[in-house]
Amino acid sequence: MGASEELEYLKGLVSKLNEKIASLEAKAKGPATPSPAAQLRTILIGPPGAGKGTQAPKIRDQFCVCHLATGDMLREHVEKKTPLGVAAKSIMDTGGLVSDDIMVNMIKEQLETNKECKNGFVLDGFPRTVPQAQKLDGMLAERKEKLDSVVQLLIDDQLLISRITGRLVHPASGRSYHKIFSPPKKAGVDDLTGEPLIQRSDDNAETLTRRLKTYHTQTGPVADYYKAKGLWQGIDAAQSPAVVWDNLRSIFTTKK
Repeated sequence: MGASEELEYLKGLVSKLNEKIASLEAKAKGPATPSPAAQLRTILIGPPGAGKGTQAPKIRDQFCVCHLATGDMLREHVEKKTPLGVAAKSIMDTGGLVSDDIMVNMIKEQLETNKECKNGFVLDGFPRTVPQAQKLDGMLAERKEKLDSVVQLLIDDQLLISRITGRLVHPASGRSYHKIFSPPKKAGVDDLTGEPLIQRSDDNAETLTRRLKTYHTQTGPVADYYKAKGLWQGIDAAQSPAVVWDNLRSIFTTKK
């Protein structure tokens, strides 16, 4: 092998080594995280059974943000007997409502300690009143952050009641069915285990009508509050979950 041929061989070898190094470095860094410009801070509003529990985890996974379900957070704090949980339990034990300050502090703590929140969040279950919305705005302003959007899942009450009163649940696994829309293979029993299905005690028309009345009374002013800020967008939640998801994703990926 002549000097020129050996030189070309060595150049080729170096080039391949550089490509290999670049490949290994990319793998070591792992998947890219969203840049600050791709961050998402949104609130998902909707009545019980509208599909928040279906859509919020998809938002979390698609946009690499944390899902802050305030009801779950409150129960976790109470179970772990954290200072916030102890304060909340003492209020609930006397029949009172957990204060707005406690709820906002729980959210703030998650934003400060949960690594999944570094790219933003989807907030589910809060705020329920205008004062709560104002306190949330104040807390975010202290963090030099602000909301990108507030999305409300809209659905007719009667359709919602028919959806929920037909729900059947397998208690051990949480698998759910519907008497009309997604019935089990054999009436009244779980497809996989053959064990009996149940209807939750609060999945009845009377309870739902009462809960929906409270929801509308509270949420109307909250929706108006965010409409005035230009943040509110509504989605028809009577559509299939896949169509609802496409509409949600379109909102979050459209540049304002």
